[in-house]
Amino acid sequence: MSERPDTHQKALQINLDPAKYGAFAEIGAGQEVARWFFRVGGASGTIAKTMSAYDMLVSDAIYGQSERYVSLQRLEAMLGHEYTLLVERLAAKRGGDTRFFVFANTVTARGYKRRDETHGWMGIRFQTAPGSPPSDVVLHVRMWDRENFQQQEALGILGVNLIHSALYLHWHPEAVVNALLDNLSIDRIEVDMIRFQGPAFSRVDNRLLALQLVEKGLTNAAMFLPGGDLVQPADALHKKCILVERGSFRPVTKVTVDMLNSARAQFVQEPKVTGQEVMVLMEMTLKNLTSEGKINHQDFLDRVDMLGLLGHPVLISNYGEFHRLAAYLFRYTKMPVGFVMGVPTLRELFEEKYYEELEGGILESFGRMFRNDLKLYVYPLRDPGTSALITAGNLRVAPHLRHLYLYLTENHHIVGLRDIDPETLRIFSQDVLRMIQGREPGWEAMVPERVSALIKERQLLGYQGT
Repeated sequence: MSERPDTHQKALQINLDPAKYGAFAEIGAGQEVARWFFRVGGASGTIAKTMSAYDMLVSDAIYGQSERYVSLQRLEAMLGHEYTLLVERLAAKRGGDTRFFVFANTVTARGYKRRDETHGWMGIRFQTAPGSPPSDVVLHVRMWDRENFQQQEALGILGVNLIHSALYLHWHPEAVVNALLDNLSIDRIEVDMIRFQGPAFSRVDNRLLALQLVEKGLTNAAMFLPGGDLVQPADALHKKCILVERGSFRPVTKVTVDMLNSARAQFVQEPKVTGQEVMVLMEMTLKNLTSEGKINHQDFLDRVDMLGLLGHPVLISNYGEFHRLAAYLFRYTKMPVGFVMGVPTLRELFEEKYYEELEGGILESFGRMFRNDLKLYVYPLRDPGTSALITAGNLRVAPHLRHLYLYLTENHHIVGLRDIDPETLRIFSQDVLRMIQGREPGWEAMVPERVSALIKERQLLGYQGT
């Protein structure tokens, strides 16, 4: 297998391609992407114009007013304005044999006055053939380098990767995503949202690309709305109270719904939550999605289609440990966060074997998880063997952890769910899945009516009719 070209080779290939011609508009962090094309030589064959409107009034005069200058709204205005100008000015002269493109970014980088998290939006609007309608690839990036010049360097490499992959690999969207971090790493730069749009991507499901961002290590978590639109987590979660239900959701059952409804009824009554906006998330980890060492993409889409019927956003993450998920959410909000889980998951949380990689073991994990305003809302379990009801109040943990468990329950970090539907306690998702795949009657009563209809209509999860 041949090695992937480096940044210099990618920029030079574009410069030497007479069929590609475009404009660059970059706000913030310098004109780092355009600089690569000037550096390698032959830029006159690629660049029609490069500009940067740093002053806010100048930027508004060109692209229109925006609530925020580092935003998707501003990026889309830049792409639209510059692409229209490019085509209007050059189509008559060279539109017959040229594929036009416009690259834009708007970024806030680390500076002598700014030391907090830095991020930006980046995108390309391009033609796949001369005269064809354009398509877009836009993404959100977070930069983790500690120095401004390092962030500028990483931004320039990412921009070249995006332009090169969009122009030469657009027929294979997964390859576009895979190429974004060439000559980079997630330790330097993170892509936590990407969207493909336009005629070149008419068959692309952006939810699969969200999964790919996490699966391929471009980010630790990606998020999309019930309708399938990808969103940038920082915007969606900013200053909101967050309630999360983690699961495999294979399938969504009445237990899924009852857990969430019971937890939300208690969560909204918390003093710091009352009257505040609550974001409910359905979360799946890569572990939840992996079977026999790989992820079945169609199975993933089946599950998110079922979750979409519940009307809540879906978060895909590689945060197997709850303390890592908690740290991620508290990156974006200081408001209360609640995790909804069943007794089996709570029991696993007190298994010390899961914390052997932490120097402080289970105490370090719990210290990280509960250091902010976080609670666990626990759904009871009807033991299949004994029919005994196990709750957060009577769960037994290892003897040497009992005082820790008692501390967490007495201080209301662990809370049992009330007012549950006792009829749902007999439902277990693995039993429902077995009945669906084995064509056994009665599973329909164990899942929400709309989920049952979708499974039958689309023949999800191996359903073949009765």
